[in-house]
Amino acid sequence: MTSEAAHAGSRIYTKSTLSIYDIYVLRFSGRFAWQCSAPLVVDFYNRYISANHLEVGVGTGYFLDKCRFPSYTSPLLALVDLNPNRLQGAAKRLSRYSPLAYQANALEPLSIGATGFDSAGLSYLLHSLPGSMLRKGIVFKNLKSLINKDGVVFGTTILGQGVKHNFLARVLMKIYNSMGFFSNWDDSLPDLENILKENFREYSIQGVGCMALFVGLV
Repeated sequence: MTSEAAHAGSRIYTKSTLSIYDIYVLRFSGRFAWQCSAPLVVDFYNRYISANHLEVGVGTGYFLDKCRFPSYTSPLLALVDLNPNRLQGAAKRLSRYSPLAYQANALEPLSIGATGFDSAGLSYLLHSLPGSMLRKGIVFKNLKSLINKDGVVFGTTILGQGVKHNFLARVLMKIYNSMGFFSNWDDSLPDLENILKENFREYSIQGVGCMALFVGLV
């Protein structure tokens, strides 16, 4: 899995595109194309996030900004992303938590100088990574070494197979895959289940529209 291929799904996120990310990607596309609204994903975060959390693939930090951490004190929060624009923007947005920020490729071993997290989130990430869903399972292997026993890894991804794409979803899938921003034509629920089964002692998957919301227990 080359570093160049991993960068392909990340390079679209310039400072200008990130300025419209929440409105276009999370609110518009999430609701009308992928049929999974941002508030639903925020509720998903509320169920599984801990006060000692690692986020991989941070976007704009929207979900971390909107969710409720289970602590009356400031949580310990670490951010990992390949794209420096996303990383810097999310760190600034979440500055009230004084997050740790690491630029790293989730497809490679994560030597970030921090371990012992109780939860890890990766939303809107897997569908942008190169390769088949089965090859993307390396992300979970890389994450597990940073998560405490009985910790959880959770996230969302857009599927290409086995779900009903409406007209808008089909158009966006074709554009994004052809440009290399997505690599999910063949991503399916059975393959996602296989990589969760390989990496976690318990797991669950919920299908919502074109998306899968998944949880794995370390």
